[in-house]
Amino acid sequence: MTDNSTAAGQRPPTIDTTVSHSARIWNYWLGGKDNYEVDREVGDQISAINPDIVLTAREDRAFLRRSVRHLVAEAGIRQFLDIGTGLPTAGNTHEIAQELAPESRVVYVDNDPVVLAHAKVLLRGTPQGRTDYIEADLHDPETILTEAARTLDFTQPIAIMLLGIVHFIQSDDEASAIIRRLIQAVPSGSHLALVHITAVIKPEVKQEEVRHWNEHGKPKIKIRTPEQIEHFFNGLEIIPPGIVSTTRWRPDIHDAPQVDGFCGVGRKP
Repeated sequence: MTDNSTAAGQRPPTIDTTVSHSARIWNYWLGGKDNYEVDREVGDQISAINPDIVLTAREDRAFLRRSVRHLVAEAGIRQFLDIGTGLPTAGNTHEIAQELAPESRVVYVDNDPVVLAHAKVLLRGTPQGRTDYIEADLHDPETILTEAARTLDFTQPIAIMLLGIVHFIQSDDEASAIIRRLIQAVPSGSHLALVHITAVIKPEVKQEEVRHWNEHGKPKIKIRTPEQIEHFFNGLEIIPPGIVSTTRWRPDIHDAPQVDGFCGVGRKP
């Protein structure tokens, strides 16, 4: 496979293996090997509180696959800005998009040194397309947009992927302002895909899970309601079936149980 990509702003990563981290715990739940004993300990503690968390993690990835396929095959998107990508696993955004449209361009964004250490895996794309990795923080959308413009054409539609990252922003106003700024920067026909935790399906269990996470893991998480999640799509045309559990967004398996990860895809008019 041809590596036709660049990685912006990389520096030797500093990884603290004594403190659990969300990216590594998520990797553990997905069956990956890029995690440490402390991550497995916290991951096991959380899954003991809420056994559905492993299903939630895997359904997040399943939504990624389905939403990217929709965006490429049905919406005609050829550019993706994937913010908070996490550790590479099977079926990354560029792999899904470039399988359907080899010319697709994908920019990954993360500020986690663990992810940075594995960034080269994310940079292997097709000869026709391009992938890039930016070390940046969602709290700083201006840097993200500036760096992404080296790879993406902001005069053409872009899909902004915010899967499992906005719930790490505690302030509702800040989260809304960041998403609004990102949407302002892309043209008509662009899309937003978002996944966020809720406490709708099993509220007491989810509340206890998040309490434990916020005590032992990092960064801290904030639960939001489906109505609050829908607010992030203000000004966009929300694509059916709307804001739903990830297992209910155009599912391949229609009898899967609902989980407390809610998602949506919206189009900028």
